[in-house]
Amino acid sequence: MAYEFRLPDIGEGVAEGEVVRWFVKEGESVQEDAPLVSVLTDKANVEIPSPKSGKVLKLHAHVGDKVKVGGLLVTIDAPGGAPAASALASSSGAAPPASASAAASAGQRPASAPGGPGPSVAPSQGPALASPYVRRLAAEKGIDLSRVRGSGPGGRIVEADLERPTGSAAASAALPAPTLPSPSKGPPPSPAGGPAPSAPPAAEIAERVPIRGLRRVIAEHMAEATHRAAHFTYVEEVDVSELVHLRERMAKHVEKQGLRLTYLPFVLKGVLAGLRAHPRLNATMDDEHNELLVRSAYHLGIATAAPDGLIVPVVRNADQKSIIQLARAIQDLSERGRAGKLQRAELSGSTFTISSLGALGGVLATPILNYPEVAILGVHKIQRRPVYRADGTIGPAELMNLSVSLDHRVLDGYEGAQFLATVKSYLEEPHQLFAELA
Repeated sequence: MAYEFRLPDIGEGVAEGEVVRWFVKEGESVQEDAPLVSVLTDKANVEIPSPKSGKVLKLHAHVGDKVKVGGLLVTIDAPGGAPAASALASSSGAAPPASASAAASAGQRPASAPGGPGPSVAPSQGPALASPYVRRLAAEKGIDLSRVRGSGPGGRIVEADLERPTGSAAASAALPAPTLPSPSKGPPPSPAGGPAPSAPPAAEIAERVPIRGLRRVIAEHMAEATHRAAHFTYVEEVDVSELVHLRERMAKHVEKQGLRLTYLPFVLKGVLAGLRAHPRLNATMDDEHNELLVRSAYHLGIATAAPDGLIVPVVRNADQKSIIQLARAIQDLSERGRAGKLQRAELSGSTFTISSLGALGGVLATPILNYPEVAILGVHKIQRRPVYRADGTIGPAELMNLSVSLDHRVLDGYEGAQFLATVKSYLEEPHQLFAELA
């Protein structure tokens, strides 16, 4: 009997997931609890096992498709399977939500509405496909996304769709008539007055890389952060000579326990001191209510390079951990993050983020905010360079740059400079890291 398996509820607040990998093919057999499909929700990949043993009759979503919770994923020929709709659909008394591919097909049959300004509309065919950024823009404009015709891949609604005039007649009137290029005059100018953009010759395209999965989520988050926040970066040079010697001495003992001691736990301690002194940086922005939410807990995000792209595991209640405990938490989160084994809860809820490339940290970078956070610290590589000392001598020093990017809408440069000065003082005199009052 055919068993219809639908996307289950895989986390609080998760409404949909993107199919990033199928572990089975149509016609193959699958065992109960064997890996069936990998689905991306927010920034976490969730591997879903097969609920039944049997033969895979049909995959209802392709890689890259978004499927709503309750949307049909796969039909399995399994003993005891339901012959028709799944229990979810029959119990609700309604048709099941459509998958992204089904929504895309429905989006190809729009009906025109009366003219007037506003986005192009179509009859509602189920939940709209749109990024969080586009959804927020639509809410601000008072636009019902279920009535918008998406022009993106698979019928996805993009920002430009929110500006499109209503109805086929209005749409035609709003757009200029196409101008054919003249052989003698070349291509027509673009609206900005420059040459019209053209696609590169096919022979010059080495590869077409689909932007999907984690890479797509990163792209959407970066675009939202740069659109929402007014970025401003402040930089300080830090003499970490004493910290270098301290870490080397501590590492000899710590690494006997199988724990790698990097500079990052010390940086986290310095950041915590800075956030205590300047709490407005330990905050998130509520744009809907135009409020800065200063947080009482210290959940530090650690930007980490993973095979599929950048992830931000979160060290929760970092202020309650010692240097060694921080080192252990960072190592555990980084290893499981690179292996794709982190839970969704471990990748969300940070109040401040730290971005470090370690030895490849470069001289300077301007990190993009981990929106809705209002500050992020960039940690750059340590280099030995000569410095002019107060006593008139010149000697070697271990120097590094720290850069803090701020949301200038709510934080001024002076506040960021004060914060970084506090972090600098703790890293230049690292004994302070062990003398903090509870």
